[in-house]
Amino acid sequence: MSSVPDDRFELPEDFGPGSVWADRSGHRTLVGRNQRGVEIPIGLGEGEISPGELLKLAVIGCAGMSSDVNLSRRLGEDFDMRLWAHGLSEDSDNRYHSIAEQVQLPVEQLTEAETAEITKVFGRAVAAGCTVERTIVPGVEVTHEVLGGAGAAAEAETAHGSAESSLPATGEDAEATGQVER
Repeated sequence: MSSVPDDRFELPEDFGPGSVWADRSGHRTLVGRNQRGVEIPIGLGEGEISPGELLKLAVIGCAGMSSDVNLSRRLGEDFDMRLWAHGLSEDSDNRYHSIAEQVQLPVEQLTEAETAEITKVFGRAVAAGCTVERTIVPGVEVTHEVLGGAGAAAEAETAHGSAESSLPATGEDAEATGQVER
């Protein structure tokens, strides 16, 4: 099932494979969508997922997909796996300083050497194949561009581009800028 945004706004020139979008659905809530028809409610309320949780899910989802083929060769095609990601953003500078990733695998019946090999295989597969982790670990510049208006795009300052924007917001400013997300 292919999906494209409704016609409330023109499609950006950059719209294409890999593009995702989010439509505002209420106060500090959005619905994130992809071109395969998936919808994810984004926010801090019941039944919604926060942007930070999406980030952590992206990290562990990518790790799981990147390691799947190599692990299935060693653990069998239908092996069980559960991945976890833990971490909270720091209020002092409104960013994640670390995300702790954990993977649970059926290794109880393996020897210590076999478990060590599985651990090595998992780590190598993620290091080589997880685009998300390879992107965020060294840090990534995220640019912001506002489309529409008088036909010209305006680029917003990013934390990398403005000393002022790197200051944490407090009180009402934090609510207005969304810097209370965990």
